[in-house]
Amino acid sequence: MDRIGVIGCGLMGSGIAEVCARAGLEVLVVERDEAALEKGRRRILASLDKACAAGKISADDIARATSKFRFSTRFDDLADLSFVIEAVGEDEAIKLDVFRRLDEMVTDPAAIFASNTSSIPIATLASVTSRPHNVVGLHFFNPVPVMKLVEVTASLLTSADTVEAARHFASERLSKTPISSPDRAGFVVNALLIPYLLSAIRMVESGVATPEDIDTGMVLGCAHPMGPLALTDLIGLDTTAAVAESLYAELREPHLAPPPLLSRMVAAGRLGRKSGEGFYAYAK
Repeated sequence: MDRIGVIGCGLMGSGIAEVCARAGLEVLVVERDEAALEKGRRRILASLDKACAAGKISADDIARATSKFRFSTRFDDLADLSFVIEAVGEDEAIKLDVFRRLDEMVTDPAAIFASNTSSIPIATLASVTSRPHNVVGLHFFNPVPVMKLVEVTASLLTSADTVEAARHFASERLSKTPISSPDRAGFVVNALLIPYLLSAIRMVESGVATPEDIDTGMVLGCAHPMGPLALTDLIGLDTTAAVAESLYAELREPHLAPPPLLSRMVAAGRLGRKSGEGFYAYAK
């Protein structure tokens, strides 16, 4: 596992690629086009500079990490890798296409395909491959360089060896803390977190309280490091909506359905920090 492929260089993919490079691994980052690739490259460099300014890494560390990257728009560049992490947007159709292409392209029959999905069942993704025993969930948390947790999810068909390899990769190579999660929508963390975020959004929608008062109440009243609406902005309103839709589709519990306000904000492009505006406004 000294050479890793990361598909997608958005908010999560760039963070995963960064922690892999900082851990001394060679990282091939694949994006859909040059514009997305350049945006992802800039995001990684900005994150490394921020860590250096905070005294967490040195300039030499940045040089070592950046020397580990390769960037490409060619999917077939992944062909000779034995560990690939999918980190594209939380869209089932797009993810299924990625796994089909991986299965066709990667030559090593023992190669592990990991997904950073936060809600889509691993069995669904594994079903479009000829090697479902090699497919595993490896769900990181944002911001990836800071957050220590990784959810490791096995489907009914994932082999014990694949699970052990994924846990070892997370803990020994990346110094993360892995937990085992069931292969159901939301896994562990989002199954608990998303209903809480949706409840806060419904409070805003119904005029019960302002985003500022809700967040202040949870920070100062419950000692949360961040209020639910600021956290939704950090996660991304589109991602929050996608996870909620996945939870509702599987469990059919009314409180899991995305509130109309959330759907309208996503439709309007108010996605949170990534777009510059969500429940709060952010400098771009």
